[in-house]
Amino acid sequence: MKPSVPAALIIALALGAFTAPAAIAQDAKPAPAALTPAAQPADVGSPDAILAALYDVISGPAGKPRDWNRLRSLFAPQGKLVAVGTRPDGSTPAVTLTVDDYIGRVTKPFNDAGFYETELARTTESFGPIMHVFSTYESRHAPGDAKPFQRGINSIQLYNDGQRWWVASLVWRAESDKNPLPEKYLKR
Repeated sequence: MKPSVPAALIIALALGAFTAPAAIAQDAKPAPAALTPAAQPADVGSPDAILAALYDVISGPAGKPRDWNRLRSLFAPQGKLVAVGTRPDGSTPAVTLTVDDYIGRVTKPFNDAGFYETELARTTESFGPIMHVFSTYESRHAPGDAKPFQRGINSIQLYNDGQRWWVASLVWRAESDKNPLPEKYLKR
């Protein structure tokens, strides 16, 4: 008995779900790396190095220009940043940004006030050349501030192309009274 068109379509889609990732990996053409500034080898030689560079490049005193090309060099050409917040109605929208969108949003605030973000703890999972990092952070306006003005988690997806590490995406969420950091993400 010949399957009906909808059944045949469902079977084709189901089979495609199992074979598509391999086909995509073989046929995908990466975005031009020429658009990405060259990274400092010390910044991208290991997961520890790229995470240290990520926190370092955004941190600094008020008015100090950040090295935005260094930030660009850490991200894959199509890398994204996603800020997740909470509205007064309790909804949690996400704003997806390119690296240049992020730079455009933070340049003025970083010019007006110091911003120092440091890693408190890290949880890492990896498989082959891909890695997921839950990086607990705290933010201060000056390194000597007794108390951070903000804490949260950066969910960072990394991959290694055989030459270096790249940030594929970074999703962050700040802690709130209704959403405090779980104890398990505060331990080193």
